[in-house]
Amino acid sequence: MENKAVQSAEVPENTGQSDQRAEEKELRGQNGQMPGEQESKLQDTAVLSSAKEVSDVSGSNVLQQTGGASGSSEEKTTAGTGRGEGFAEEINPFDYPGTERVRIRHLEMKHISQEDIDRVLQLTGQLEDFEILMMYYDCALAEVRTKLEVLNREVGLKKNRNPFESIKSRLKKPVSIYEKLKHRRIPFSVVNIEKYLTDVAGLRVICSFIDDIYSIRDSLAAQDDVRIIQEKDYIAHPKPNGYRSLHLILEVPIYLMQEKKYMKVELQFRTIAMDFWASVEHKMKYKREIRNAESIVEELHYSADLINQLDRRMLQIRDRIELNEEGDRVMSEWR
Repeated sequence: MENKAVQSAEVPENTGQSDQRAEEKELRGQNGQMPGEQESKLQDTAVLSSAKEVSDVSGSNVLQQTGGASGSSEEKTTAGTGRGEGFAEEINPFDYPGTERVRIRHLEMKHISQEDIDRVLQLTGQLEDFEILMMYYDCALAEVRTKLEVLNREVGLKKNRNPFESIKSRLKKPVSIYEKLKHRRIPFSVVNIEKYLTDVAGLRVICSFIDDIYSIRDSLAAQDDVRIIQEKDYIAHPKPNGYRSLHLILEVPIYLMQEKKYMKVELQFRTIAMDFWASVEHKMKYKREIRNAESIVEELHYSADLINQLDRRMLQIRDRIELNEEGDRVMSEWR
């Protein structure tokens, strides 16, 4: 079936695109499916976005509608300051009557800016959907934060101490989302963000003691509207570099005007000592070339073990204090 939108715009035939469609058809074979390696290869060089409608296009200005050169469907690298290197787009009209496909070559880009991300979303007609999805994640963060604050207040009243030192939340930045999908060889789209990423929305809870971490984890798991879909216990099983933390992936409901929607939120629990080690280790090693790296890694691992011993000793001291307080209370009642 011929593409009526392309006919009405009178776009000259592009032999490069014809060859590409023939190659893709050959790769797909008889059943319309690509072999895994070939499909991955195509995804490595392109993000196939949702089709968007073409309107008010006349003459040979199809490419001008998406920032390309008039009268040609050759790729054009975007000029200007602050733009990602190697950014290019091309019109790929498939057999979708009244629509066009925009393909963004992204693995060639050394750097990408927020402006580039916005442009990709606009070109692919996903900007509004992306903003709505980020709103959903923000609402999910608010839901989890509220649950944690309620638990913190309840424990404070019952045990006369608060289990949390601080709660920090964040939404992953669009550029970081893009880079993570790119690293995993997944096309950048709103659908894929929600489907494949679990840490777009995240909270980090800093606790006073190790047992508070597991107590709050159990309390969250007992709530009937919370689903713990993944748990990684790096306290019981530290990473090779000594990193300790409890990571949870939760699904929590947000209540919209006409539906209840479950969203994923990453939750990290650390003690004050664990957070200190992780923050300092990240600052010292992040994007740096380090001499004598092996000896430094050994020192960091040794320091992590010392911090773990400190955490457990502080827990023992707290238990002794609470035991003494309980004994004093019992004695006062007998008097």
